[in-house]
Formats: sequence, structure tokens, C-alpha cells
Amino acid sequence: MPTPAVFLIYQLKVTLTGVKPQVWRRLLVPSTLSLEKLHQILQVALGWTDSHLHEFAAHGLTYGMPHSEYENATRDEADVLLSEVLVKEKESLIYEYDFGDGWEHIVLLEKVLSTTPDMNVPICIAGARACPPEDCGGPGGYEELLAAIRDPAHQEHATLLEWIGDDFDPDHFDQTRINDELARINER
Repeated sequence: MPTPAVFLIYQLKVTLTGVKPQVWRRLLVPSTLSLEKLHQILQVALGWTDSHLHEFAAHGLTYGMPHSEYENATRDEADVLLSEVLVKEKESLIYEYDFGDGWEHIVLLEKVLSTTPDMNVPICIAGARACPPEDCGGPGGYEELLAAIRDPAHQEHATLLEWIGDDFDPDHFDQTRINDELARINER
């Protein structure tokens, strides 16, 4: 009887920098993902809407989507595997999303695990706090937004609550929703 194939799983901790308390996710992903696919997973896991440009940086190199107007040394993320960028535990890369707001994430390779093909990845196994809303002005703008929605006397309180929606809870982490969306990505 043949032995099932074994491949590597990366346990990643993704932390959004500049935001306190921290917004973070712990993910299990195949080491063989392209950085393009990792971008899609990070968008779902953090709660972004993929409405802005992004790039990865590690070991002095950048990776992203090729664009004819921006000819530089950025490598095409579709052609680079995660295992080529993060080789051993405790290595990390930077994922920047929305160059205007400047959302920077540290993607840390916490553990390298073995598994069999029946393991369902990608999956989010832990996390904390909601992702900031798109277009709120980066970490500084998000801090101001939180102050305004927490203070009914703030002059922008009503306007910002209307913009963000009454159901926004910065402390909420919805692991089930994230994993449902990750499962849909995995089906494609």
C-alpha cells in the first residue's frame, strides 16, 4: 500500500503593525503557495477588501504584481513560492497593503509542520481583533476613528458611525467567517 505524500505546512503569525492593541492572525498554509495566493489568503484572514495595491518584502527584495507603469526590481509574486522566501522558522517577511494608508504586516514563520494531503489548509487557527476599515487613514487615522466612535461627544462621532456602520466592533474576531471564506478560496 502506498504511503500518502507528505508536504510541509507553514504556521504563520501575521501581525498588523502600528495598531494597539494588536490585530493578528495565526494561519496554517502550504509552503508551496505562491506569494500571489498568499496575498489572497491574507486579504481574507485580515478582512481587507483587495481594493488597493500591495507588495511583499524580504531579504532586500520586493515581490508584487507586475505593472507596466512601475518598472522596477519587483519580482512577480505569481512566480515566487512562499518556501523560497521563508525557508526556516523565525524568518519573516513584510506585507504592505494600501500604499496610501500604509498598512504593514509582519508575516512570521513560527513553525514548519508535516502533514498529509487530507489536511484542510489554508486555515486560521487563532487571532485577535477586527481589521481596521479600508480607507480610514492608516494606523493614525484608525486611532482617531476609534477615539471618535467611542466618544459620543466627539464632533465626528455620528458621521463616522454612519460611515463605518453601527455593527463595527474593533475587538471582534470572527474565526468562523474567516475559515468559511478560506475554504472557498481552497475550492477554486
